Amino acid sequence: MSKRKIVVIVLALLLVVTAGTGYAFRGQIRAAIDTISGADFEGQGVGKVELKIESGDSGEVVATKLVELGVTKNFSFTYKRIIARNPVFIPGTFTLRKGMSADAALDLIADPKTRVVNVVTIREGLRLPQVLAELSKATKLPLADFELAVKDPTVYGLPADLRNLDGYLFPATYEISPADSAQQLVGTMIERMNVELDKFGVKDADRHKVLTLASIVQREARATTDFFKVARVFQNRLDIGMPLQSCATISYLTSGSTFTNTPEERASKNPYNTYLYPGLPVGPIGAPGTTAIDAALNPIDGPWFYFVAVNLETGETEFNETYAGHLKSVKRWDTWLRANPSWIE
Repeated sequence: MSKRKIVVIVLALLLVVTAGTGYAFRGQIRAAIDTISGADFEGQGVGKVELKIESGDSGEVVATKLVELGVTKNFSFTYKRIIARNPVFIPGTFTLRKGMSADAALDLIADPKTRVVNVVTIREGLRLPQVLAELSKATKLPLADFELAVKDPTVYGLPADLRNLDGYLFPATYEISPADSAQQLVGTMIERMNVELDKFGVKDADRHKVLTLASIVQREARATTDFFKVARVFQNRLDIGMPLQSCATISYLTSGSTFTNTPEERASKNPYNTYLYPGLPVGPIGAPGTTAIDAALNPIDGPWFYFVAVNLETGETEFNETYAGHLKSVKRWDTWLRANPSWIE
């Protein structure tokens, strides 16, 4: 084969390789051309700006937000880079910089470290004012914002005749974005409770009753293993029309002790007074968690009508079928309480 033919073949191969490489990297080449033409910023940008991506935001929406915030320069170019990269946008608030290249901005959005989040943990059993105080503290939003957010239950698709939203905000750990409003956070917690009730197959008509009983179980049971037995005691009483006689319900409106009450309190016309009024009280008395809801729906079988915690430090609780047996347990409780008065809430 002549040298001339060899040169021709080599040149042809180079053209093929160059063309293939150019095709494979056509996106990057086009991006470089657009940058040179002034359609994109260069570099990593300066300053600080926060981008909020909502659930369901499309690439077009994200591109618009990036340009409006001054992060990227040109909508058309930014949108083309999003299409080329085909990222999955996670809802949240992200810390970016102004004057970034589109690819640099998309790299940051894909980096979990740039996502701005705060975390708040709402414990099981907290009453509504306590829940709102925790949310206000974690978000630095005024408490009044949260108090206003829980005024109207119909905003969240709940019945208008609810006394309040106690028991409807699911206790859990939540990520909080700086852009979240009080109403958005309350709505998120209500949606989370709906998910929990759906998981147990609770019908809409039964939800208030279930949450009310679950909230009492949550406040009364000391050890997790006793939740289903406490629920059985209350269900046994409901089945025969016996008052629940829960100290936790009496203390609800006064934010008093869950464990003790006075004869005057037991005789008061407090609508949550389950010593005076038979059946369940008018609404939940705190935020029930998963175990309490499960217990309210599925109490363990048993003959008990009475229970009393005899040691708050260990959570030891005694269950009795008869009142005589209950009185013996109450004596143990009184003895422990006199020795440990600081344990009263």
